[in-house]
Amino acid sequence: MANQIVMMALGWHLYTLTHSALSLGYLGLVLFLPQVFLVLIVGQVADRYNRRRIILITQLLEAIISLSLCGSVLFNIESPHWIFIAAFCIGSVRAFQGPALQALLPNLVGLELLPKAIALGSASRQFATIAGPALGGLLFLGGTTFVYLCSALFFIVAFSQIFSIRFTQQTQQHSPATREFLFAGIKFIWERKVVLGAISLDLFSVLLGGATALLPIYAEKILHVGTLGLGFLRAGPAIGALILAIYLSRHPLQKNAGRTMFICVGIFGVTTLIFGLSEWFLLSLVALVVMGAADMVSVVIRSTLVQLQTPNDMRGRVGAVNSIFIGASNQLGEFESGITAEFFGVVPAVVMGGLGTLLIVGIWLRLFPELYEWGRDVSR
Repeated sequence: MANQIVMMALGWHLYTLTHSALSLGYLGLVLFLPQVFLVLIVGQVADRYNRRRIILITQLLEAIISLSLCGSVLFNIESPHWIFIAAFCIGSVRAFQGPALQALLPNLVGLELLPKAIALGSASRQFATIAGPALGGLLFLGGTTFVYLCSALFFIVAFSQIFSIRFTQQTQQHSPATREFLFAGIKFIWERKVVLGAISLDLFSVLLGGATALLPIYAEKILHVGTLGLGFLRAGPAIGALILAIYLSRHPLQKNAGRTMFICVGIFGVTTLIFGLSEWFLLSLVALVVMGAADMVSVVIRSTLVQLQTPNDMRGRVGAVNSIFIGASNQLGEFESGITAEFFGVVPAVVMGGLGTLLIVGIWLRLFPELYEWGRDVSR
């Protein structure tokens, strides 16, 4: 919830200062770049050190960043530059947090329960993703300072919850940091085409179809619903994702997972087109809900596939590379949307993204036929 509140606040805060779609695109780029710069480091850290401790440290740092943003507004020193600096710090912290979180889950539940655990964990996060933006829209009634302060408090609560987790920590890697060790995650993904196909399909589909960076503009200029409406728009994809995640936690995919993934990515592209062309708030919200549901299927399939095929001592490095794909699809997708909106207009940018997603589905069907066939038995 804290993450969602901060992301909503940063986007709206920046747009109120600049009134520029391009600045929203740059915000996504700044959040993503640290993951690229730190990819070889964060994977090693997750494989060498206590993953729970890494997560605790990152939660505290995110609370401090939120408090600094609160202070910048309180003392009237807010500026676009300060928001970009804070976003870069958030991106750097999350670069360490992501691989540690991914690698920790199989240690807690075991591989036999992993598909259900991934779906249930996704449902938990999606509930927070729904509540976070909706609550953030309400918190804006108290001012920007209040929003950042509340997010800091939420990070502290998250810290206390993670601190309460107790489990037997598996032995961490202490191999020499050779070139082979550093690039093992990249090599692992490249050699397993079904893994490469799954995460790259998600990368390019969300990269082209991601319209969330433009939601502040849709809320203000196209749908005319303000910050409260923006909160519900941002929560829309999470509502659909939550419904699917709950279903998948009880009924994990057993057959035709790859085929289902392609179908859902296609649905994601179609609903992106509908959202881009809609001028009716309820239709836009429904399109976002369906979009989130379709994307959740892709997330669960990709996450299960990667975790099942990755040994524990490599999960940090593979997770770091996977985080690049995830971050690229989200943050670079926001950057791409901001750039195309600046040059072609907001609606054409979203429409072109939806069409591009459908094109990617067709190309990936030819490039990765093994992914289409994967999942006849999800356990393999």
